[in-house]
Amino acid sequence: MTTSVVTGGAGFLGSHLCEHLLRRGHRVICLDNLDTGTLENIEHLRDDAFAFRNTECTERIDVPEPVDFVFHLASPASPIDYLRLPLHTLKVGSYGTHNALGLAKFKRARFLVASSSEVYGDPAMHPQPESYWGNVNPIGPRGVYDESKRYAEALTMAYHRQQGVDTCIARIFNTYGAKMRPHDGRAVPTFVRQALTGKPLTVFGDGTQTRSFCYVDDLVDGLIRLAESGEHEPVNLGNPEEHQVIELAEKILALCGSSTPIVHEALPIDDPRLRQPDITRARTILGWEPQTPLDAGLPHVVEHERRRLALANGQIAAHPQELNPVV
Repeated sequence: MTTSVVTGGAGFLGSHLCEHLLRRGHRVICLDNLDTGTLENIEHLRDDAFAFRNTECTERIDVPEPVDFVFHLASPASPIDYLRLPLHTLKVGSYGTHNALGLAKFKRARFLVASSSEVYGDPAMHPQPESYWGNVNPIGPRGVYDESKRYAEALTMAYHRQQGVDTCIARIFNTYGAKMRPHDGRAVPTFVRQALTGKPLTVFGDGTQTRSFCYVDDLVDGLIRLAESGEHEPVNLGNPEEHQVIELAEKILALCGSSTPIVHEALPIDDPRLRQPDITRARTILGWEPQTPLDAGLPHVVEHERRRLALANGQIAAHPQELNPVV
């Protein structure tokens, strides 16, 4: 049986990856320190093919059994988290990546690092191809996340070139889906929570800044295809459909049947004005592109949050997979 290690496996993206790997017949070892992940995300996965280990990846990672794939997803990923944990974010990008690469080297496993579109910073090239080196402010508040990912990429390529480790790099653009934390500060879960609870939707700036939203099932499919490929250079994974943030807010209001107002707040420092992936390499190398348009994916998030709120308010009884439907 193929064995995959997933660091950050109890987080939003990591838990979805664990689910998909299990469906493909993998044995999955989920490593997470639960700083931003939760046991709720993985409690329905407890079986003979799945193991959870409370592990701090900035310390030595010990996995006694043979390993075929190491997916390194561990990192605070939302602005609220990496601004709250700036030093830890840098340590996960450096020590954590070093330890995960060391595990892959020792086990002779294929290694995938989850990098980010944040390596492009506030881009001066649009859309962003992998050949673009980015426009990052290394000393700004977002720099702790941006530079942790840039360093993780450099370390991954160094292990590949000098140590011969079989590595690949996924540059992940904005991803959304069920199991995002409602208070994690990212646009989709924030707008859905606000709309369903009758709070004003908070849009930073005038809302004309753009993002490209990829549904989580599509993104995870891309991660697995990349891991199973022979590619070593970075590959963008994201949805090339570009949407203004104000447009996203309006879509969510309509989906939730809410008439709550949209209010505008100051744009955060170094917030990117544009973000859209060039996925030519993903199409060519992996035969991959997203299959779920935003209008088809958002209803899943809204329904998941409705259930979560109803459960929290005692309006429905909890039952297996109540918060973690397998779709």
